[in-house]
Amino acid sequence: MRLVIDASIAVKWVVTEDGTDEAVSLLSGHRLAAPDLLVAECANILRKKVRRSELTVEEAMVAVRIIQRADVELLPMRALMESATRLAIDLDRPAYECVYLALAMNQGWQFVTADTKFVDKARQLSPAVAQAILSLEELAGGSGDRH
Repeated sequence: MRLVIDASIAVKWVVTEDGTDEAVSLLSGHRLAAPDLLVAECANILRKKVRRSELTVEEAMVAVRIIQRADVELLPMRALMESATRLAIDLDRPAYECVYLALAMNQGWQFVTADTKFVDKARQLSPAVAQAILSLEELAGGSGDRH
């Protein structure tokens, strides 16, 4: 299955938190893609974890190298700007979150995120959006075969 993942998934590969096992399981058996925004988002999340003393600088740098080497196809965001902006307006969510969903919808793939609030809100927009988005919990539970 081809999946678009966001930083909430990628960071779980390197930081143990709720959903880590499920996120790690996506690394095998799926073809993963993300907008190149993933790089900046992961770096920012790791910076915050260092600031909050959840990681040392050294641990954050190891985490960066692991994420960099992960088998995720990074795709340019420019072509997604219009659809991401429309989704952001319609969902009243940050545009950077909607870039991932826009990529999945434009490609006919599914987007998986650990952000269940985003999943719930997106599903209210339309059946097409509901088909394109999955929570990490749902995918781990086997309901990811809808598409």
